[in-house]
Amino acid sequence: MDSTQERTFCKWLNTKLEAQGYPPMTSLVQDLSDGVRLIQLMDIIGDTSLGRYNKNPRMRVQKAENVNKALEFITSRGVKLTNIGPEDIIDGNLKLILGMIWTLILRFTIADISEEGLSAKEGLLLWCQRKTEPYKEVNVQDFSLSWSDGLALCALIHCHRPDLLDYDKLDKSDRHGITRLAFQVAADHLGIPQLLEVEDVCDSSRPDERSVMTYIASFFHAFSTMDQAETVSRRVEKFAELMQSVWLSKNDYERRVRALLSSLIETQDEWAASQFSGTYTDAKEHSATFTTYKQTNKRAWVTERQDVTSLFGNIQTKLRTYGLREYVPPLGLTLLDLGDAWDALLASEAKRSRAINAQIRQIKETLRKQFADIANDFEQRLHVVSLELSAVAGPLEVGVVDQDRHRIPFTEIPQKTQQEQVREIQTRIPALSDALVDVANAESACIAANVEENDYTVFTCSDLEFELELLTQSIAKKISFIDNQIVSRNMTNLTPAQLEQFESTFRYFDRDETNTLSLSETSAALASLGLVYSDEDMDYIYDQLVLDYGAITFEAFINLLVDITEDQTSPEQLREAFRGIAGDKPFVTELDLRLAQLPVSAIDYLREVIPADQSGTGEPEYDYEAWLDNVFV
Repeated sequence: MDSTQERTFCKWLNTKLEAQGYPPMTSLVQDLSDGVRLIQLMDIIGDTSLGRYNKNPRMRVQKAENVNKALEFITSRGVKLTNIGPEDIIDGNLKLILGMIWTLILRFTIADISEEGLSAKEGLLLWCQRKTEPYKEVNVQDFSLSWSDGLALCALIHCHRPDLLDYDKLDKSDRHGITRLAFQVAADHLGIPQLLEVEDVCDSSRPDERSVMTYIASFFHAFSTMDQAETVSRRVEKFAELMQSVWLSKNDYERRVRALLSSLIETQDEWAASQFSGTYTDAKEHSATFTTYKQTNKRAWVTERQDVTSLFGNIQTKLRTYGLREYVPPLGLTLLDLGDAWDALLASEAKRSRAINAQIRQIKETLRKQFADIANDFEQRLHVVSLELSAVAGPLEVGVVDQDRHRIPFTEIPQKTQQEQVREIQTRIPALSDALVDVANAESACIAANVEENDYTVFTCSDLEFELELLTQSIAKKISFIDNQIVSRNMTNLTPAQLEQFESTFRYFDRDETNTLSLSETSAALASLGLVYSDEDMDYIYDQLVLDYGAITFEAFINLLVDITEDQTSPEQLREAFRGIAGDKPFVTELDLRLAQLPVSAIDYLREVIPADQSGTGEPEYDYEAWLDNVFV
């Protein structure tokens, strides 16, 4: 019986859906599971809107919300549902679904049938018995076997519309043909949809009572309208219900449109009154607020506009269905008014978006220019200082000789020495360091505003920091160079070649460019010059120099080498040197001196001053021993 009921009830529901333009269902289990069709049916059967619902539910919770909404509406209309919940419909419990639909049929199709004080099933059965009483082959006792030969159906039709079939000429033995004829005539001429199949009635050992009763109720409603006296009060009641539902829908529409228009205007007024403070942070806050608006309020308004538009269409459709005058909303609340307000909102949105974007672009451009001005000015200041450093000239320090040890007339000595000029330049470095902080702050502001490119300058804070550090080092080197040159100039007992060698050695091992050497650096510098000392001697030398000079400065280093050099010119050291050149001979020849690669001037001098023995036939033999004894005390 469930298959017959399922097919019959599905057809009954489809008559409701198709009448309102909805597509028909094919399966009660599948089509009712998401609650959408059930809500549509309640809108139609209950003749009112259930409001918003999930039209495309995908999740189970959305389906459950839809089904709950429909079941709550059914209950609110006085229909008692037993042992059925949302999960039964979602999971497709066919037995409970059929029971629920039967309850709906009883409430919305059969409940208003009455006959002599009887109602529902008893009233419908009494109505059938009265209408078919004149037909002797018909004996209606129930809604099952009494209809299996088709005669009772034909009797109902003939009783009300004898023009549609000739009852007396029916082949009473052809139960299938009679039933099929009754179905066809009812569908074609009375507007009664065929809810049953011929086999459901004729071939079943006991036709399904609920299915047959549902179909017969359609005959009652079709024929009952023919008796105006019986339906006047019901028509008035239905019309009143219709007009009340329309009135409620109109009020709902006007209230919602008025609220929506108010929200649109209020938001646009807020935008118009909004002011920018000129900071990037403020502009981004405006942008974030605008984005939030589009993701929240705007989407809610789009949905509300669609809903009120649908509501207006439903009102007009309902009015046209019953031939009633079209609804004209009050001035300012029409869909055209709403459309104009919506267009104004879109225009305001575009204006607001452009204003925010323009503000952000302007702020970024201002930040670019500000950074460029500060960076370019800083670079110019660095350039000026660099030029001044490169232009330093004049005597090294206050004195009467220049760098080449030439005498300078007192009247030609400039007001400031190189030493004074460079140290004065050095005093400007702190101000440049402070100015670099301004560059860094300007760059940080650009980074915070996502300013990545700048056509107004080629410099970054890192570039300028590097250049400042380079300039600082150049000044320190210049000061060290001048100080060292002063020391070198005063070392009159060293040759220029020695000074150059010693200075280059000092600078090589002064890796931290402090113009001082540590113990290890001093030891390494002396070793590179061929002067190797034990750790104990090196510690002693270093401590003495620090004690005398405070640190191993260039002056201390040169003085140490002068002492060492002077020490190397002792009589005994010189004798050892000459013996080395002579090959342990007590004399040297000119050839020995040349092979030792002494300068020509030195050889000529030694030939002049050293006593020579020329008694032999070979080269003169120069007695260096006698010469040294005469030279040294």
